[in-house]
Amino acid sequence: MEGYGPASYGDGIADTYDEWYGDRLDTKATVDALLSLADRTGSKRVLELGIGSGRLALPLAARGLDVWGVDASSAMVDRLRNKPGGELPVAIGDMEDLDLSPLPGGDTARFGLVFVAINTFFNLTTDAAQRRCLRRVRDVLEQDGVFVLEAFVPAVDAPTNAVVARTVELDRVILTATQHDPTTQTVRGQHIELRESGIRLRPWMIRYAPPDELDRMAAGAGLALIERWSDWSGAPFTDGDDAHVSVYGAK
Repeated sequence: MEGYGPASYGDGIADTYDEWYGDRLDTKATVDALLSLADRTGSKRVLELGIGSGRLALPLAARGLDVWGVDASSAMVDRLRNKPGGELPVAIGDMEDLDLSPLPGGDTARFGLVFVAINTFFNLTTDAAQRRCLRRVRDVLEQDGVFVLEAFVPAVDAPTNAVVARTVELDRVILTATQHDPTTQTVRGQHIELRESGIRLRPWMIRYAPPDELDRMAAGAGLALIERWSDWSGAPFTDGDDAHVSVYGAK
């Protein structure tokens, strides 16, 4: 997608992200699971990749964790900053590089827990970028720390191209158009918001990977799979599940 960059998704969706995703039913379960994992590591310092507007970071900080973040979109971080408790240490930049040096003490900061939720890891749109991110995660993990990644399991029969109605209301329609390239494992998309006053485009692009490929990439970065769940409740992952929460530790 010509002109698409690390900040494009967040910048395009920042004004409506909380409306669309802020009330996800699994937020409490996610926070509870992350708190439990942090407790297991014995460290209160955690790092979220793609911290966004703080759906997870704010309740984690309110529960006593020292939450840091990285996000490529300053528009998303502005949303975080405008919320109570939103003055968390956040580095504006691509999570591929995971450059925390602009933050006080960031160049030497280490974390007991690093996590990336929903499908945010797939916002890194190349295999090389995903591998570099994983290497940087290993760099910033404490020796007994863990890295947690939540993502969907790609469907082998996913349609090549599709347009679906996300929202149909009296004064607006939101369509989602996707173009799938299975050879590069990429999906390019647009959320297209139609109103009488005009059209708003919100672009996105992902590079997906199945769990076994993620495991191989993680191993190459010095991370080993500890456990895998089907969701944040800790239910065991089984063949046929459409999502996974994978917990990795340093090898």
